[in-house]
Amino acid sequence: MPRNHQGEQLRRRVAVEAARLMSETGQRDFHAAKRKAAQRLGIGDEMALPSNQEIDAALREHQALFQPEHENRLHELRTAAAEAMHFFARFQPRLVGAVLDGSADAHSAISLHMFAESSTDLIVFVLEHGIDFDEGARMLRYGPGDQREVPVIRFAADGHAFDLSVLGINDLRQAPLDRVSGQPMRRVARNGVLELIDNQT
Repeated sequence: MPRNHQGEQLRRRVAVEAARLMSETGQRDFHAAKRKAAQRLGIGDEMALPSNQEIDAALREHQALFQPEHENRLHELRTAAAEAMHFFARFQPRLVGAVLDGSADAHSAISLHMFAESSTDLIVFVLEHGIDFDEGARMLRYGPGDQREVPVIRFAADGHAFDLSVLGINDLRQAPLDRVSGQPMRRVARNGVLELIDNQT
């Protein structure tokens, strides 16, 4: 068997196993998933580790094959996202992540970018509406050597998990980089989410 063909097969095996692990656990750490998949398969060759794009493609294949309810779940999550975006309209929310790109599953939170002068503005708004929430932080990458820690607010409503990253007003003009493609992250306003919902029905 030609060496390059053998390498492609190994990467494919690791990608499929990583996709299975991610689907079952809900984790979206591509690096950890591919490492764990390779370990489970007894593959130690670094050249056999697939790219994030290969794993993302395998994840979508897995969902299409083994999760017949996926489209209904995605529609439900996008509808909940649109309702939340209406509620948080003053913070100019943008949908990002798995619910937007279609790879969401039963473990996925609805991820929104919110824009405010300060995270306190959003916290006060949430408190005023009696929402029980947790605070955290995450790192977003904007370019080589440019990583920024942003506040995160998490809560559950109507059976859905919400994950709100609080960015500055100026960040409306520059999206952070996507962890899969390395390109500026895709994000859409509420009208774009409503279009996605209409196209699903």
